[in-house]
Formats: sequence, C-alpha cells, structure tokens
Amino acid sequence: MASFAAVPKVLAVSSGGGHWAELLRLRPAWEGADVVYVVTQASYRCDLTRGGKGTRYVRGFYTVPDANKDQKLRLLAMAIKMAVLVLLVRPDVVVSTGAAPGYVAIRFGKWLGARTVWVDSIANADEMSLAGRLAKPHADLWMSQWPDLSERAGAVYAGAVM
Repeated sequence: MASFAAVPKVLAVSSGGGHWAELLRLRPAWEGADVVYVVTQASYRCDLTRGGKGTRYVRGFYTVPDANKDQKLRLLAMAIKMAVLVLLVRPDVVVSTGAAPGYVAIRFGKWLGARTVWVDSIANADEMSLAGRLAKPHADLWMSQWPDLSERAGAVYAGAVM
C-alpha cells in the first residue's frame, strides 16, 4: 500500500518593504508546500499573483499591524492577531525575513512545535537586527545574508537572496 506524506504547511511572515521582497525571493524553497503569507500591507497580495515559483500553492494571505518596540499598543495588537493566525494555520514551518511580526510568529510557532527559520535582512550588514537577535534562541535555523556577519554572529550563511 502506498504511503502519502502530508503536504507541509509553511507560514511565511515579514514586515513590509525589503523584508517582503526578500521573503518573496525565498519562494522556491517551499515550492509544493501549502503556504500562508502574513505581512503588514494588504497591497502586497498582488505580488503573489504575478507568477513565480510557489504561487499556485498559496493557501492564505493575511495582514497584521506593523509595529515596533516603541509602539506598545500596536505591538500588542499585532501579537494577538499573530497568535490567532498561528493557532488557525498550525504551521509545520515558520519562515521569516523580519522584523517584529516574524519574531512573534517564530515564538508562537515554536510553542506549537513548528520548525522555525529566521533569515536576517540583507540590510543588516554590520550586526544582526534586534528582531533577529531576539529570534536566535527560538529559531531552528538562524541565518544572515552576509558571510562576515554570519561568522561573527554565529549565524548560518547559505548565500543572499537579494
């Protein structure tokens, strides 16, 4: 009798701008998986319909409020919405290119037993981002896109996506 492996569920999370662009460049890594995207801007939904690898497997697209450490109420609202999304999706893997929404998703995903991957932004050439440093103890794979920074910080370097 044939055995069928379940299709993995990936929760792909980022803030806007370059974080989102970098996340989109990672799509070939999860081709064939069911992918739910979470980002801070609803207008980014159109980026998923422009073709490219992995687009036919998009299972969901959600937004969360953008927030940072100086916006306590927005940060709380984002964390609550992210917790609900992680509970609804029950991902096998959480992947993030940053910033705060990705960190929060990795924390909640880890609590549910998901594998977690942090890819720090290419913009952080001198040091890992604050969210990246916070994510380190909770990420199964913690990466930088700079070889020198990877060596100094103890992150994995496997190339740059930008």
